[in-house]
Amino acid sequence: MTAKAIPEGYHTLTPYMTVRDAARAIEFYKHAFGAVEKGVMKGPDGKIMHAELRIGDSLFMLADEFPQFGSLSPQSIGGSGMGLHIYVEDVDSAFDRAVKAGANVEMPVADMFWGDRYGKLVDPFGHKWSIATHTHDMSMEEIEEAQEEFMRQMPKSA
Repeated sequence: MTAKAIPEGYHTLTPYMTVRDAARAIEFYKHAFGAVEKGVMKGPDGKIMHAELRIGDSLFMLADEFPQFGSLSPQSIGGSGMGLHIYVEDVDSAFDRAVKAGANVEMPVADMFWGDRYGKLVDPFGHKWSIATHTHDMSMEEIEEAQEEFMRQMPKSA
């Protein structure tokens, strides 16, 4: 039997996150984003070496920190330079659920010039998340015009 190059249920790009206290992170992602646990592998010391979860139709992976292998969380390195984006049916409810589960609001949900209702969060483990519901299909020209209008309304810095 020949294996598929990309296993069933996976996409070409799969995020892999390093977190401090992976077991607690898994529970947070379940409560905050409705994640479903696909599998967890623990080392002899009980630390999570690898876990796979699914949000909607997308998988992501995570593991505990292992500093001896250069695997550090945003909490250890002072932040994260990347984020994860989720499209949902009801951004307001999803955002509120994540905040109630312990996420911090970075940007409240609002209607955006590119056609999404969108907000940004930081989870208790230092990872950044954006959540959106797509509300308007727009051409690139319409987005550019809306962006120009948005920029005109921005306060000028001193």
